[in-house]
Amino acid sequence: MAAMKAPFVDFPRAVNTLYGRILDTLMPPHSLITGQVLSRDGFEADTELWQSLKFIDDPCCQACGYPFEFEQGENALCIRCTAYRPAYNQARSAITYDDTSRKLVLDFKYGGRTDGLGFFAAQMVRAGAGMLAQADILIPVPLHRARLRQRRFNQAALLARAISHLTNIPYDTEILMRKKNTPIQGRLSFKARRRNVAGAFVIYEKHKDRLKNKRVVIIDDVYTTGSTLSACAKPLNKTGAAQIDALTFMRVVRPLEIPLELLAHSLKKDAPAQKEIS
Repeated sequence: MAAMKAPFVDFPRAVNTLYGRILDTLMPPHSLITGQVLSRDGFEADTELWQSLKFIDDPCCQACGYPFEFEQGENALCIRCTAYRPAYNQARSAITYDDTSRKLVLDFKYGGRTDGLGFFAAQMVRAGAGMLAQADILIPVPLHRARLRQRRFNQAALLARAISHLTNIPYDTEILMRKKNTPIQGRLSFKARRRNVAGAFVIYEKHKDRLKNKRVVIIDDVYTTGSTLSACAKPLNKTGAAQIDALTFMRVVRPLEIPLELLAHSLKKDAPAQKEIS
């Protein structure tokens, strides 16, 4: 009589399944948006909430990525970029920062919740597909040492690492340094934000030659006025980089504030051309 074969058991998969069930019992998954407990396949229960997120796509400002309600022509600029062109070439963002979405980024930034990183990075890759297709290196917006000790991690660096994993574009946290521990921007105006971060970022001396002729993408979590990204781009522009772009997970979308001095600067800059036309 032939010996009976023992049934095949995929022990690694069985162990992983058991481990997952135990982990879900002890630490059940929670909605990234509401914080409510979900079942193991509970993502479906959150579908309606995910659908309430506002994803940013074209048409938008060619420079800063501000979303337009309707198509405004090729290379169209928003009113702010018309008055004052940012120091970076282009910026793009994946999702609008609003009452529905803010919990995602605040829990990540201040609560240390990183289980949404895969989703965040995937959406940033979608929004920044054009710039990432040509990018040579990703540089996260750095935190000051004091802020890093307090928060324990740099959320921009985690996003850069996750995007690097998806795209195979290298990221580097040792090129750009934040030398000024600037106050939290909070409710500061556009003008106050520009002043707050002016001169806050510098290039590490030993890495100044690494970016020559490279296409750089600055990575951050939220775009509010673009002041921080411009402050990062200014020293990067001095390295001989071929292009400096910026990519964020979220963007604050509200009526654009145009300081009078910037508008006056724009009018003065365009005055000769206007005179020639007339």
